Amino acid sequence: MPTRFDEIRNQAAKVRQIQLVTVLQQIGAIADKNDSAKWHTPQGTLSVTGSKFFNWTKTVGGGGAIDLIMHLENIDFIKAVSWLTKNCAYPAVPLSKNTRYRPRTPLTLPKKNHQRLPQINHYLTSYRCLPAVLIQSLINDGRLYADDRANAVFLLLGKGNSVVGAEIRGTSHQPWHALAPGSRKDRGFFYIANGNSRKLVICESAIDAISYYALDPNCRALSTAGAHPNPPWLSNLINKGFKLFCGFDSDDTGNTLAEKMISLYPSIKRLRPTHHDWNDMLKDSLLKSNLNNRCNLPPTLRDNQ
Repeated sequence: MPTRFDEIRNQAAKVRQIQLVTVLQQIGAIADKNDSAKWHTPQGTLSVTGSKFFNWTKTVGGGGAIDLIMHLENIDFIKAVSWLTKNCAYPAVPLSKNTRYRPRTPLTLPKKNHQRLPQINHYLTSYRCLPAVLIQSLINDGRLYADDRANAVFLLLGKGNSVVGAEIRGTSHQPWHALAPGSRKDRGFFYIANGNSRKLVICESAIDAISYYALDPNCRALSTAGAHPNPPWLSNLINKGFKLFCGFDSDDTGNTLAEKMISLYPSIKRLRPTHHDWNDMLKDSLLKSNLNNRCNLPPTLRDNQ
């Protein structure tokens, strides 16, 4: 029987095939306008050549996707493998040593399948306990749909409400989530909003954004599709006068990246969920309000109340 070590080793072998450029794009690093090998990150300016990178700001370097994300996110090996698995679900063929740049993968959205809507509705409203009225509103707006595999597809919107990507969430009891190939998190995000509110809460996922909005509808909640401290569009939101809060998960990664975001943008305040994430908080709130009959919570959560 495979051990936990075997699972990590096998997963590490897979994520090592991820291009460094893909990792940099996923964390929202900014490509240098004059040098295609240079990238600007919260850790400093990096040069990338094939599978190698060097941080000119900190005079350190390394090789491979795991090394790179350990350096950029200041996390250990196991967390780096987990981060890459979560945020880079579609690894591409590695760059050759003589190749410095590879064109981005074109955006490929899953095909819509209206017949699968009942399954994603059941998952989101019964298992995730999200308000049915919010889910139906997102479906009606076209920002949420079901694909052929009954995955929930949350669209990322950019300038002029153009579709720039999608978060994809499996709706079976086996947790699964990814980004649609070619998604541009640097150009847009999933959001749900009260259009009159100037309060803007940044969450790690579409489900967390909807969960927070369900708890506090006098806000705008958006998803960075993974905890990222410096998405390129963030400064633009600050300049528009929004009152921003970082609502990343209450775990080591969420807390560390929230600190990085606030160090870069001191006007942003930390908004930490009292549970692991906002969806857990929503479930707990429903239990305490005796409204748990509307959703099928995991037995462990029920038993702890």
